[in-house]
Amino acid sequence: MSGLPDLRSILDPIPWAVVGAMAARYYMPERATLDLDIAIHAGDGPEVRRRLREAGFQYEGELVIPGSSWISPEGVPLDVLELHDPWAEEALEAAQGNRDEAGFPILPMSYLILMKFEAGRLQSLADIARMLGQATPEQFQVVRDLFQRYRPADLGDLESLWLLGRMERMGPGEGTP
Repeated sequence: MSGLPDLRSILDPIPWAVVGAMAARYYMPERATLDLDIAIHAGDGPEVRRRLREAGFQYEGELVIPGSSWISPEGVPLDVLELHDPWAEEALEAAQGNRDEAGFPILPMSYLILMKFEAGRLQSLADIARMLGQATPEQFQVVRDLFQRYRPADLGDLESLWLLGRMERMGPGEGTP
């Protein structure tokens, strides 16, 4: 997370978490990205926006999904996603105890996969397959349990992404996952 703005001093104690490619790198081989995406509970949006302005962040505009885009004083793009989902509060709370080496709260893998699945973007689906390909059977079961609670109709798609991720990890000619 070197070179990225330290949002802890700006946003804490508001629950927030790193999401997007920066979070996915915590669970799979890193994918190059130049921006930072964080998630907050939608109800904290006005306070987070106020704090970012006071810290010298430049407002760039609204995102297509609920949230806003900013540029840090160091020139780093920051997207703030405002979550309305029924699982948002528990996910952000869980992130507070799931920190990377720099001390940034990272959305737990199960919630990151759920969030990326709901986004439905092609890159998000590829990230899911890669994360699941690296997951232990116990980690996959946690993801599966979360989908059972919030997206039971999508369990078949989740299983397919898990299989694709395992196949990718094994490589050609290495047998069946």
